[in-house]
Amino acid sequence: MASFDADLLVLGAGPAGLSAAQYGARAGLKTLVLEQMAPGGQALNIGVLENYPGNVIRGDLPPRTGFEFSSDLHKQAEAFGAVFIMEAALRVERTGSDTPYPGFAVTLAGGRTIRSPALILASGAVRRRLEIPGEEELYGRGVSYCAACDGPFFKGKRMLVAGGGDSACDEAQYLSRLSGRILLVHRKSMFRAQKSLAERVLANPGIEVRFNTRLLEIKGQSRVTSVVLKGPPARPGLTGAAPAAVYEEEADAVFIFAGALPQSALARDLGIKLDEAGYVITDQTMASSEAGFFAAGDVRSGPFRQVVVAAGEGAVAAHCAAAYVDGLRGVRYH
Repeated sequence: MASFDADLLVLGAGPAGLSAAQYGARAGLKTLVLEQMAPGGQALNIGVLENYPGNVIRGDLPPRTGFEFSSDLHKQAEAFGAVFIMEAALRVERTGSDTPYPGFAVTLAGGRTIRSPALILASGAVRRRLEIPGEEELYGRGVSYCAACDGPFFKGKRMLVAGGGDSACDEAQYLSRLSGRILLVHRKSMFRAQKSLAERVLANPGIEVRFNTRLLEIKGQSRVTSVVLKGPPARPGLTGAAPAAVYEEEADAVFIFAGALPQSALARDLGIKLDEAGYVITDQTMASSEAGFFAAGDVRSGPFRQVVVAAGEGAVAAHCAAAYVDGLRGVRYH
C-alpha cells in the first residue's frame, strides 16, 4: 500500500471525533486526530451531562460534567494509541486518484501536510449569531454563547437567554442555579426542545419564559445594561393576549443559543454533497459522496444532534473506515 502518515485521519475532537479515534485505534489503524481548540468540542460547555446513558457513577452522585466526560474520552482514545495534533486543518485535497491507493492530503495551519487513505470529518458546528446591534460590540462584556463559561460572573444578576431549543433550555436551567432572575425569550409560540427539558424550564420558578418575543438589540457601553425586545410585554395583572410591542428591559448579561452552523467548509471545497443547511450528507455507514471520506456528529446531516448520537456515529464511521482501508489493502470480508 502507498506510504501514508496515518491509516485514519480524524478532523475534530468532539464526542464524535473522540469516539472515532478510540474505535479506529482499537481496530489497529494508525489514527491521527486534528483539533484546533481542545478535545471535547461543544460538550465541554455542558454543565451536567444528564442524558448520556449510564453517565452516573452512583445513585447519590450527579452525572459527570461535559468537561469530565470529554476528558475521559480523550484519555481513553490515547490509551488505545490515537495520536492528537492540536492544529487547525486549512485544506483537504484528493490525492492519488489515478493510482490503486487513493487518499487525502490535509494541509495544516503550520504548513505541513498529512496524508491518509481515509478521513472522518467530525468538525461539529458553531453557535449561530443573531447579528443584532450590540451583539458583537458587547461580546465578552455580558454577551456570551456559553453559560457554563460565563454564567458564574453574573451570580444573582438579571440574565437573559435567547433561544428555544435544547441548548437554550439546558443553559437556562444551569443559569437558574446561579440566579433566580432568568428571562428566557423565544421567537415562537412553543419550545422546540425535548419535552422533558421544556417542562422543567416552564416549572422552574427562577425562569420567566416569554414566547413570541424577539431580541432586537443589546445595549451598554463597557458592559451590557439593557435589551430591546419585541413581543407581548409581561406586566403585573396582565391577562389574555397582549399585542406585540417594542420595549426595553434591564439586563446584566445575554446568553444566545440560536442554533448552529456546521463546520463543513473542508467538505464543500472537496465537492462533497451537502444538504441545504450545509451539513454533510452520508449513508448509514457515515460515508459521504466521496470514497474514503466519512462524516460524524454535528457536521453530519441528521434529525437528532446529541452527545450520545455523535459518539455512536463516530464509532460507526471508524468501523466502516477501517473496512474501507482493509479493502484498499486487498482484505475483503464476506
